[in-house]
Amino acid sequence: MSGVTWHYVLKFIITGDAAVGKSSLLVRLTDQRFLSNPDPTLGVEFGSKLIEIPEEGKIIKLQCWDTAGTESFRSITRSYYRGAAGCLLVYDVTNRASFLDARSWLADVRAHADPHLTCILVGNKVDLCDEGAANHKRREVPTAEAEWWAKEEGLLFVEASAKSGRNVDWAFEEAARDILDKIKRGVFDDNRSPGVKLSNSSDGNAGTGEGSTRKQGCCS
Repeated sequence: MSGVTWHYVLKFIITGDAAVGKSSLLVRLTDQRFLSNPDPTLGVEFGSKLIEIPEEGKIIKLQCWDTAGTESFRSITRSYYRGAAGCLLVYDVTNRASFLDARSWLADVRAHADPHLTCILVGNKVDLCDEGAANHKRREVPTAEAEWWAKEEGLLFVEASAKSGRNVDWAFEEAARDILDKIKRGVFDDNRSPGVKLSNSSDGNAGTGEGSTRKQGCCS
């Protein structure tokens, strides 16, 4: 999509326990590759991606902040929640504790982010549950249970794999669709909500805005 002008910039945060694959999901989205042994996120990492929502006739620029999943950085990463329009709340389907901890992360997001934020619950690492997987692990979170909890909390839901790419783009696109619907319905104050920005003719060219991921210092 080089040279394309986008219609909206949407701020996303990616949150959840450490080691659930948040950084790998971001790199899969922005660079279409898999990080097999990513370094732990210290504070936050940033990546951006252009996506197209054909049925809306819109090009969206996603600005994604991948937040650290360790308690020591929690007070820092909370500041990045402010104004976010979308959130990927990530857990590991082979780690039940990460799913149970999602409740605490969701409470944090709701306390500090835009009250109208769209949140999608993402069960990552489904590839590890496949028969014949090199590092096969037992699933600890049934799909139906996660789906039920997401429905109870008003969240979107999907299971995904950063390794294979399964449903990674879909997760971001589905959340973006929901945000666009909220914009149309006036839920988000168009171009006055911090996490939703209209394209600006002075910086709307997307030639350098796609597929970039960079580390941020813990106090950036």
